[in-house]
Formats: sequence, C-alpha cells, structure tokens
Amino acid sequence: MKSSQQRGAVRPQVRGTDRSLARRAELIAIGRKLFADTSYDTLSMDDIARHAQVAKGLIYYYFKSKRGYYLAIVEDSVADLVTSAATGLDLPPVERVHRTIDRYLHYAEHNQAAYRTIVSGGVGFDAQVHAIRDGVREAILTTIAEGAYGRRDIAPLVRTGLLGWVCGVEGVTLDWIDRPVVSRDTMCDLLAKTLGGTLRAIEELEPAYTAPPPARRPT
Repeated sequence: MKSSQQRGAVRPQVRGTDRSLARRAELIAIGRKLFADTSYDTLSMDDIARHAQVAKGLIYYYFKSKRGYYLAIVEDSVADLVTSAATGLDLPPVERVHRTIDRYLHYAEHNQAAYRTIVSGGVGFDAQVHAIRDGVREAILTTIAEGAYGRRDIAPLVRTGLLGWVCGVEGVTLDWIDRPVVSRDTMCDLLAKTLGGTLRAIEELEPAYTAPPPARRPT
C-alpha cells in the first residue's frame, strides 16, 4: 500500500470551495484541541459550539452530526501520524523505526481521547473507526517491514508476527497513557527491543527473513 493510499484511508477527500474548505479545516483544528484529552460523551454540541465560538448550526452544516465532527477530527489527527510513518525513507532503517515508535507514542500521549477511540474501535462495531485503526496499523507494519527487510511484500507468517507486535504496542500504549510513570524515551526503547524479539522469532520460523543486525543477539 502506498503512502497516498494510506493517507486516503484515514483522511477522505472533501469537496467544496476554498473558503468552505478553509472554514472546515479551522473547525477541525479547534476540535483537535478540544477533544485532545476530552472524551466524546463529555461534550455536548452546545459545549462544542461555545468553545469554538460559532453557531451550532455551522458544525451541523459541515459535519452533519456530533459523531461526524468527532470522526473528522480523529481522521485528520491520525492522518498526520500515518504520513509521518510513511516518510523518512532517507533515514537509516533503525533510526526510521525508532522515530516511528516515538511519534506513535507522542501522538497517543497528546491525543489520548482520540487514541482510546481508535484502539477500542468506537462504540460497538464502528466500521469507520475500525477503518481508521486499520490504516494506522498498516502504516506502522509497512514501516517496520521496510526497515527490517527492505520490502513491503512479506510472507503471511511474517505479517502475522509483525501485526501481533503492533497490536501489543496498542495495549501497552493504552496502559502507558493511563499510568505514565515511564518516560517516553524508555517506552520507545522497550518497544524497539520487543520488536527485536519478534524479528528473531520470525527468523526462526521463516529463515528467509533474516533479522537485521540491530535485532540480533550477541554471539
């Protein structure tokens, strides 16, 4: 999946005049600050309109509903994370992986309500939230595969192993933002080391996929 496809998976194209698009973007920027650490159920549309200093009808005009507004905010903020993961091809593979993990943790730390929504899948089975989550997972998985193996097309077992690591990162990150007693730098190192263990386990089962030197145990 190419970076443009990854970005499109979480930030849909919106039609309209330049002025209306700018106004919509402004409302999303306000909402990103408003919902950064505030859960969806805490704020009413009246609260949102008051904080944004706009008429409630304007939010309905652009986003149809409170849920539509919230999902647009989540999609926009996650798109930055996905784009970040898809860039930096000029960096050494290990540095790129570390940077991706650090930015992932930074996003979760500074967008806690949105992160919880994405990882938990929304209320019940929310297909749109699941699509956002899957887009993030795919971006991270692709970054790791390119960093470790220099390729995106990987065997099913390798994909399963890396996806298991990504899902584990989600659970650990949820716990970390609830109890932030460990620094982000330490978390980044921990997750990078557990990734090394995953890469070594993959090599044992799929010898064609050699773990990169930084992930290998000293002999």
